[in-house]
Amino acid sequence: MTDSRIRDIIIVGGGTAGWMVAAALSRFLRNDYTKIRLIESEEIGTVGVGEATIPPIRSFLAMLRIDESDFIRRTQGTYKLGIEFVDWARPGHRYMHPFGQFGADIEGVPFHQYWLRQAALGKAPPIDEFSLTTVAAREGRFGAVSGRGFPQNHWAYAYQFDASLVAAYLREYAERTGVVRTEGRVVDVALNPESGHLESLLLKSGERVDGDFFIDCSGFSALLIEKTMQVKFQDWSQWLPCDRAVAVPSQNVAPPKPFTRSTALPAGWQWRIPLQYRTGNGYVYASQTISDDQAAATLLANLEGEALAEPRVIPFRTGRRKTFWTKNCLAMGLAAGFLEPLESTAIHLVQQGIARLLALFPDKNFSAIEIGEYNRQMSATYEQIRDFLILHYKLNERDDSGLWRYCRDMAIPESLQHKMDLFAGKGRCFRYEDDLFSVTSWVAVMLGQGIQPTGYDEVVNSMSEQELDDVLNRMLEGIRANVRKMPSQLDFLNFRTP
Repeated sequence: MTDSRIRDIIIVGGGTAGWMVAAALSRFLRNDYTKIRLIESEEIGTVGVGEATIPPIRSFLAMLRIDESDFIRRTQGTYKLGIEFVDWARPGHRYMHPFGQFGADIEGVPFHQYWLRQAALGKAPPIDEFSLTTVAAREGRFGAVSGRGFPQNHWAYAYQFDASLVAAYLREYAERTGVVRTEGRVVDVALNPESGHLESLLLKSGERVDGDFFIDCSGFSALLIEKTMQVKFQDWSQWLPCDRAVAVPSQNVAPPKPFTRSTALPAGWQWRIPLQYRTGNGYVYASQTISDDQAAATLLANLEGEALAEPRVIPFRTGRRKTFWTKNCLAMGLAAGFLEPLESTAIHLVQQGIARLLALFPDKNFSAIEIGEYNRQMSATYEQIRDFLILHYKLNERDDSGLWRYCRDMAIPESLQHKMDLFAGKGRCFRYEDDLFSVTSWVAVMLGQGIQPTGYDEVVNSMSEQELDDVLNRMLEGIRANVRKMPSQLDFLNFRTP
């Protein structure tokens, strides 16, 4: 009987994506048969601007049995409780997309429905006050939730870190668990003339590297998936028109806040990601509306501290591969697609790809139906995230540039229009199959960007006005009491990361 097990896995490209894949595969394919080899070239380098994450990253670290405190210390990380959006709906306006949830559902009815009822009566405090993570973030606090009986799903967090240090951390992990790294540049790729499968790679050094399964983490160059396997790119720039970013680190001028900030500007938006010893900054913009030099000058003029390097321009296209996995070639990271850093989803998409690869791990027969299922699931994830990002651009009242007017007037995917229309009526919002973003996330952005439902769920009228006032007041007090007990994030970091 022929042994059909995958023996040689070749990962092309390092960076955060490549070493995430290598670390995860080495953790779960730890045996004497399967060999994992990662090929990367120091002369090529990596993009390395993805310094913010979302809560599922914690499950990735747990899956690898990585100690959180050690990870935070080694990557100069901070904690992240959400994203603050400044000037997105209109100049002078701000709101938070929090992690965790608003309030607590009451008798199975989403909390925001009760809030909408009180808002219609003119009695509701801002919905942000019902978010534990928002209140803690704005006060610069971080710690454990200790209130008795307090809903634990109020509290969720992610990390902000130096992406180059994360890649180095995961490289150390992967090499310790058996991954072999090869320094080298791929100059040629050989295909099997009969099956069309990848057979081997030729390195600049002259070495030939054979493999059974090839994972393309080569970034925007997409060396295997596009240049060799000829898988086309599905362009989404008609909905997400920004196509460049300029990035620069700066000195910290205050204790780091536990949230990322996104500030809308005429040609795009600026990110601010506070780390332990510096701040990450970038300007994501549409190149047809501003030059690279102008964008760099704008970013430098808006820094809160002194720049620590020269600005670096990074061109990109928003969209995804039409298929992520074809034959014995699978794309991860930027080789698979890019949806701009607005909601910090780049690293999560790698995490999702890894989880689905492990669930559908192939043998040398490379089952077409299993590959098709992987592609179906990943396509749905990309499209759900795409819709969530478009929502931010579509719902705006800005009139200071052609970019924002275009975004406000553009036609959007039917899937997103349906979600907006459903919410605009009675605040209905549902989480569909494997949707990354929770109901709280959708509600936060739709309310924050200006959709005010005309009604609410009739079921909430079963509770008297006084009863509801009492319930909401108890929630508010529970949130405030928990935040009062928390140390500042800086004190928490100093305690956890000596």
